[in-house]
Amino acid sequence: MISTAAVTGRGIMTDATARGAREDARLLALHRLGVLDSAPEERFERVTRLAQRLFDVPTVSITLVDADRQWRKAFIGLDGPVAQREGAFCDVTIREDRTLVVEDAAADARFADNPFVVDDPRLRFYAGHPLAAPGGERVGTLCVIDTSPRSFGDGDRALLRDLALWVQGELHRDEELDRAGAVQRGLLPRRPPELDGYRVVARCLPARGVGGDFYDWTPTPDGAGLVLADVMGKGMAAAIVAASARAALRTALRAPALAAGVAAADEVLSADLEEVGSFVTAWCGTIERETGRLEYVDAGHGLASVLRAGGGIDRLEADGLPLGVAPDVERTPYETTLGPGDRLVVVSDGLVDLLADLGVPGGDPRSVDPDDPLPLPHGEDLSRSARDVRSAPDAASTLAALLAIADGRYVGDDLTVLVVERVAA
Repeated sequence: MISTAAVTGRGIMTDATARGAREDARLLALHRLGVLDSAPEERFERVTRLAQRLFDVPTVSITLVDADRQWRKAFIGLDGPVAQREGAFCDVTIREDRTLVVEDAAADARFADNPFVVDDPRLRFYAGHPLAAPGGERVGTLCVIDTSPRSFGDGDRALLRDLALWVQGELHRDEELDRAGAVQRGLLPRRPPELDGYRVVARCLPARGVGGDFYDWTPTPDGAGLVLADVMGKGMAAAIVAASARAALRTALRAPALAAGVAAADEVLSADLEEVGSFVTAWCGTIERETGRLEYVDAGHGLASVLRAGGGIDRLEADGLPLGVAPDVERTPYETTLGPGDRLVVVSDGLVDLLADLGVPGGDPRSVDPDDPLPLPHGEDLSRSARDVRSAPDAASTLAALLAIADGRYVGDDLTVLVVERVAA
């Protein structure tokens, strides 16, 4: 049997390979929506109630098609939110960019022996319209179902399509969230600190439009202050807390004594953090321009290391509690020195979560071999990324190598990286 194939710039792509690539892209788009396994929401429930009344059917579902399951964001007339993907009518629906209508499944050769038809719920009628992600990938359906055959005319199809487009709009990040994300990104430092002899780069990738991670820097009399922090949680609530934490920690970086400044920030934030049931992990440091002396306080963060010019990796001390947990606790300052060619690397736990999802042994760099304390990937598939990070020649390429680990993958938590390099003489 001869299979068709497509020729690409990298060689020949078989039909199976192309299908696999499309499915990978579809699943990535689905997960990036951030709605799988989320709590019920009235904005989706409202659509299912309306569809049930308009079409007079016992069953309606907003169904998202995952790798091997269907997950229902909102539904009426079904046992629960999860069902198998194999054999599902919705799986057929997402394969074509049009409404699928099956007026009598028992009389339709495509579905007559389908387990959903032969066994419970003994489905007879199905009409579903695909739901697309912002990039056009079909990720789910709005469908109406009955256990009796019925007709479904052009007017019904148009109405179902309109309702599906309503749901699709709700699945996409709305305009207000996009504006909030743009405002939050605008509050991050746009230019590196004026620190002669050093390169400072950073990047924040929120899991949603806005997030709880942030980085910041500010000038000090003899150098610069730096912070990377992570508010527990994601989305708008975490972003609101992050705005307060950023202001408090910037003041801490300018304090005459760093540990006292962080303690004061903790005291300022603790009441609000207790009220909203949150906490903040933070790494705060000040660096002296002339000597490379780095003083730092770690408030429950534990994800900072120094890549030495000679090839070694020093894990920085991390024994403090997060902000908001015990505001009266004494903060301990530590110090190290950045020599010419050394790089300070601080990351948020979004990278840890990503590596755990990718099967990194241990999953948490805070419990790995002390000779390898950076949260870098292990195993054959990810060894290249680890080598790229360790062998990167400068701050910018170190940042790029760490962010490349997330490239093309769903990141379920905010991911932030800060790199400071003391330039070799």
